[in-house]
Amino acid sequence: MSIRMKEIRARSTRKVTLQCASLGAVFVLVLVPGCKKESAPETEVTVQAEHPAQGPIAEQITADAVLTPLAQAAIEPKITAPVKKFYVQRGARVKAGELLAALENNDLTAAAMDNKGAYLAAQAVFDTTTKAQVPEDTLKAESDFAQAKANLELNQSIVTSRKQLFQEGAIPGRDLDTAQAALVQAQAAYDAAKTHLDSVRSVSRAAALKEAQGQLTSAEGRYKGAEAEVNYSKIRSPIDGVVTDRPLFAGETATAGTPLITVMETSSLIAKTHIGQSLAQQLKVGSAAQVHVPGLANPVEGTVSLISPALDPGSTTVEVWIKIGNKAGTLKVGTPVKVSITGVSVPRAWKIPNSAVLSADDGSKFVMVVGADGAAHRKPVTLGITDGEDVQVESGLASADMVITGGSYGLDEATKVKIGPAGGDSNDDSGDNKGGGDK
Repeated sequence: MSIRMKEIRARSTRKVTLQCASLGAVFVLVLVPGCKKESAPETEVTVQAEHPAQGPIAEQITADAVLTPLAQAAIEPKITAPVKKFYVQRGARVKAGELLAALENNDLTAAAMDNKGAYLAAQAVFDTTTKAQVPEDTLKAESDFAQAKANLELNQSIVTSRKQLFQEGAIPGRDLDTAQAALVQAQAAYDAAKTHLDSVRSVSRAAALKEAQGQLTSAEGRYKGAEAEVNYSKIRSPIDGVVTDRPLFAGETATAGTPLITVMETSSLIAKTHIGQSLAQQLKVGSAAQVHVPGLANPVEGTVSLISPALDPGSTTVEVWIKIGNKAGTLKVGTPVKVSITGVSVPRAWKIPNSAVLSADDGSKFVMVVGADGAAHRKPVTLGITDGEDVQVESGLASADMVITGGSYGLDEATKVKIGPAGGDSNDDSGDNKGGGDK
């Protein structure tokens, strides 16, 4: 029994010894990691790079815009009446002055005829007054005055003669008194005739002419007003263009002040946009522009036709119009578009692609360049104008710098790089050009 116990104890001792030896080996491996492994090669990133180019560059000011018609007329009737007839449909091209629709106007035509009759009657009264009545009244007053004057002179001569005869004793005093009384009456008649003639010449004639003229003018105004009412029932186009809206049908009532027909001139369109004041100061009427229309592969060429002289009070921006041709009618009013306007230009500028420019946390700009050590290094730059593809570099770069134009996003300082095509495999050594070689 004791011999058996000794064998069991011996086996247990050997097992514990082996376990401790295994743990010691593991411990040694943990303490000395990778002692039997080789170090991994440093990662190399494939990028695209090029030298700064020198050449002309023109700033392209881009903004959102909306296409609007060159001219537009939402024609509203001035009277409320049923539509008698339409002469155009939507899409019809019309000329200025062309009849588009007619409203019911029988009552207006009757009123115009009535006022025309009153006008003709007033005209006849005016002619009678100015050509007959006033001249006759003046002539009669002049005749009465002449007769009174002659009668006065006659009575004066009679009184003079009888005074002489009375002094000679040839006639009694009663005859002289009778002559003197007749002279007084003749003088009174003369004074009355003279006053009446002066009144006819200075007051009555002028008042009669004004009265007749006033009645004629009033009648003419009523007649022209009635004629205008009739003309209001005829809807004509004020501009050349295309009918874009006609909401009613014949027989329905057109309401005064509500658009009945809309006409737009779409042979040319206006792209209206708003840009900042500092950018607007670089523009002038006639500046070249491009309008990028959804669905069209190529932009539409245009020119700046208007720069607002005042800021928009809500946005403190400047409204700018770009005029483009649309004779084919392919462009539609109301389409949202992108506009690109040519601003300041520099004939000889150092420029790099916009894709090469990165922004720091503080907003400053920098680029990554390939150094002589084959690693990427950050260089702060000062930028100028951009044309949408390239940007002017005012300072910070030399012509010999190899600027990373692709693959620089998220690239750490001193990262090993090699220049290759976009999407290249970093393990592919073909085309490897470390240290700033040309692309």
